[in-house]
Amino acid sequence: MAEQRAWPVVVGVDGSEPALDAVRWAAREAAVRGAPLRLVGAFVWTGTPHIGDLGLGETYLEGLWDTARGHVETAAGVARSVAPGVTIEQDVRAGYAVPVLCEESERARLVVVGSRGLGGFTGLLVGSVAVGLAAHASSPVVVVRGALPEESSAPVAVGVDGSPVSEAALAFAFEAASWRGVPLVAVHTWSDVLLDPTLVPLLDWDAIEADERQVLAERLAGWSGKYPDVQVRRVVVRDRPAKALVEWSGEAQLVVVGSRGRGGVAGALLGSVSQTLLRHAHCPVAVVRSGGAEQQPS
Repeated sequence: MAEQRAWPVVVGVDGSEPALDAVRWAAREAAVRGAPLRLVGAFVWTGTPHIGDLGLGETYLEGLWDTARGHVETAAGVARSVAPGVTIEQDVRAGYAVPVLCEESERARLVVVGSRGLGGFTGLLVGSVAVGLAAHASSPVVVVRGALPEESSAPVAVGVDGSPVSEAALAFAFEAASWRGVPLVAVHTWSDVLLDPTLVPLLDWDAIEADERQVLAERLAGWSGKYPDVQVRRVVVRDRPAKALVEWSGEAQLVVVGSRGRGGVAGALLGSVSQTLLRHAHCPVAVVRSGGAEQQPS
């Protein structure tokens, strides 16, 4: 655990404005956590001749290195302006962004990326790097979306459904709220979509809601004891989880979800709720995989 606390906050850099927003967010996060900030740039170079290749060889490769180094240097300047006291590491590697950052995630507190990079298509709501990294990274992944106020008293919101990845998300969310000194909003949803329509008029909705509130209270009990400084607001709503969390993202400074919930399809690496948030949330989104954070309150 002590070794992990020395691990950096890693941020992917590609020279785009969304990436610089990610650097700003990550620099503040590193400052809050007392962690180093590691800026990583990646570029693709196969070394294999292709149609239209002008035979520039090493000259072209050196140009790629220089461009990537320039992006990282610019990002370092942005990070210093936001968090002057943070230790900054810089690295540039040849390779595709997702595998490079997934490798970095094996020894990172978290990995931060922008919602879209330079390769993004106009109108695309979230980039392939953000989705791929959220699905495969070993550490929690934060995809930076929306406006980034320098300081905020807005809460951290977390989706709770009782699954193992939900426990991991709770661990991350409580820690994030504690570091920031802000409240935590725990959102638990339930739906009647799968119920037999003939039974719906016979159900005691108040009793069902009371049961769901009890489920949420039981999930939060241990964490609230571990983080007594965090004020928790419990929200139980009859709605789809993605819709409820997108709505809460308009009031939160960070939304935290597990990579897959109880309704996840076997074999799917990224669930529908996390995918929806990556595309439509109004604030940064943290996606936490089971095993990517401490999962049981001590």
